Amino acid sequence: MDLSTSYMGFDLPHPLIPGASPMVGDMDTVRRLEDAGAPMIIMHSIFEEQLVKEQMYVDWTITQGQDSSGEASSYLATPYNFRLGPDAYLKQLQKIKAAVRVPVIASLNGRTLGGWTSYAKLLEEAGADGIELNLYDLALSAFRDSTDIERESVAIIQDVRKAVQLPLAVKLSPFYTSPVHFVAQAAKSGAGSVVIFNRFYQADIDIENLTVKRELKLSTSDELLPRLRWTAAISGQVDCQLAITGGVQNARDAVKCLMVGADAVQIVSALLEYGPDHLKVLRDALAEWMRANEYTSVKQMKGSMSMARSPEPELFERGNYIRILQGWRKTENEMDSFWS
Repeated sequence: MDLSTSYMGFDLPHPLIPGASPMVGDMDTVRRLEDAGAPMIIMHSIFEEQLVKEQMYVDWTITQGQDSSGEASSYLATPYNFRLGPDAYLKQLQKIKAAVRVPVIASLNGRTLGGWTSYAKLLEEAGADGIELNLYDLALSAFRDSTDIERESVAIIQDVRKAVQLPLAVKLSPFYTSPVHFVAQAAKSGAGSVVIFNRFYQADIDIENLTVKRELKLSTSDELLPRLRWTAAISGQVDCQLAITGGVQNARDAVKCLMVGADAVQIVSALLEYGPDHLKVLRDALAEWMRANEYTSVKQMKGSMSMARSPEPELFERGNYIRILQGWRKTENEMDSFWS
């Protein structure tokens, strides 16, 4: 059974990758992920705001006296306060690189062109094998249209590509008007790989206390559906490697991702819930499903359900949409729940 695939230019023994998450903050967990067969380690994102805030704090501690009296023993900050923003992340990256034999991918979430490129260089210098650019732009202004936002995102990719030699993956939001077109622009700008899609924090409201509820829930298989649809549309049209993240809970979900054209499948929620060793369970289950269904390799299965196999993908999509709406019927259980 050949589970091998290629992602971000790396030849991997299988397509199941632990996605960006807090798991990499603990070295024991990182080692357990590798022992469970992780073909790649992706670090959680470092945010430009974190780095800028900490750098500003360092500047403040230097310019302020440690003691407020005229007989202060020192006007320099203590060594603890000299921890620059990137240091902790870069040191963890170096620790992981020294501890594992698989590629280690850093993740960056910036806001400014200068921020993206300068921190990307730091990640490269620290020994990262690749960088995942986590594009996330809050489009809250009535005066910024989608063209401006996409143009800025493409400029970020181009600038980072010029700044570093590492393989680049771009992690996208699900909110582009034309995801296929944007992925094509990202690939032309230097993104060799694209991750579909980021899971964003969705704010809820506490109506009694009039506050925003900050809660991030683990994903479910239901979240996989839009990712399958757009990967199926992109696969075969754009020359880049694809990964799906969000909603992959079991081996059957992973099979669906591969069938629509994904080269790799990133898993987070299932590993957070069941532990790092669950990665081996998923890998073995994927191999068993392929064996039972007479697939000899991931390559044979990959893209078999992509829209590239359809001569008229738009008509196929619209036809299915109409048939689903017109053929819908309530089941008895749904009727019972409707009236209860």
